[in-house]
Amino acid sequence: MIMLATGAKYGFRNAIPFVFGVIVGKQIIIWPIGFGLLLLNKEYPYIFIFFKYISAVYILWLAWRIATMRISAKISDNKAPGFFSGLIVHPLNPKAWALITTGFTNFVDPIAPIVYSTATIAVCLFCVQVICHPIWALFGEKIARLVSGSVYERYLMLFLAALTVIFVSLAIASS
Repeated sequence: MIMLATGAKYGFRNAIPFVFGVIVGKQIIIWPIGFGLLLLNKEYPYIFIFFKYISAVYILWLAWRIATMRISAKISDNKAPGFFSGLIVHPLNPKAWALITTGFTNFVDPIAPIVYSTATIAVCLFCVQVICHPIWALFGEKIARLVSGSVYERYLMLFLAALTVIFVSLAIASS
């Protein structure tokens, strides 16, 4: 949602440095989470289940926030946030920690080698972010012009929130 909001507020081109800062920032926290969670899981095997549900609850709360969020079509004349502003987004964002924790608890074999598992999550998230984050920023710029202030804005936000709930439900059900 931050990519959507940044693209909507500052325009796609101005959002790109911020987008790449966010991508690098997530990589900074993946490795400590991977090593910490996987080592902790070796001592306490049920820790993955606990973190999975705590993360899911937090992400569902965020879905509710998305459903009530409104976007603005006016591109700001203020300077867009840069690379370093993006770099700190994930280390300071509980949602990022929850997402990465969910990734480890749902998609990693707890007995697989820690370095391999962590590298797999890091590469997968990096690839997804490099493709999707710029698209979301571009989508934010375009969608803000199209639906901001209209009756469709509410439906869009409800749709995005519903997608979040569906994906969290699928992640929980598949494990």
